[in-house]
Amino acid sequence: MKFFLDTADLAEIEEAASWGALAGVTTNPTLYSRIGGKLDDFHAHIKRICDIVGPDCPVSAESVAMTRDEIVRDGRELAAIAPNVVVKIPTMVEGLAATRELADAGIPVNMTLCFTVPQAILAARAGARYISPFVGRFDDISEDGLAQLDDVVTAIGNYDFTADTVNGEKIEIIAASIRSANHVTQAALMGADIATVPFGILKKCVQHPLTDRGLESFLKDWEKVQNA
Repeated sequence: MKFFLDTADLAEIEEAASWGALAGVTTNPTLYSRIGGKLDDFHAHIKRICDIVGPDCPVSAESVAMTRDEIVRDGRELAAIAPNVVVKIPTMVEGLAATRELADAGIPVNMTLCFTVPQAILAARAGARYISPFVGRFDDISEDGLAQLDDVVTAIGNYDFTADTVNGEKIEIIAASIRSANHVTQAALMGADIATVPFGILKKCVQHPLTDRGLESFLKDWEKVQNA
């Protein structure tokens, strides 16, 4: 499983990229708003993210348009920012139509706000390169987000969608709305291709109290060696 960072914060992206394990970045309007983003700086900000992570790491930038023609126009403009930009489009009728047109034009799409198997299959048939089932938002309404993710991973894995994607790539499932390290664990066990996680959760994925305890013990013992 690959790790994407779910943020628009440049400092977080720079730090996570320095660990050597970051494979991509996802952004959305809420994340951009949280850092005080301005409309006239949005494209430049996405370009800065692309420059930080490099050309091999996909960066999802979301269209907020609501009609297919407007989404396609947004998508073309976003894709022109950098070769590793992936256009993020909500799962809806107009989004499906726009995804098909963009995919036919060679522009990869991350279909987001996906909550059901039928939505995921429709996104796949429309040519989405990535599909993002949300986990935490199900948990917010007292439903089992991990079970829904498992259903999507299984259903998409049952079929060959390579004829529908831009260059015949395998569709990758992005486990999104991740709220804990356990969500990451379960997504990996289910076979999700990617987990996109907030920086705080990414740090928790590295940490464990037994690791801390073991390191403390090693350092104390090494101090004994130095003082012997």
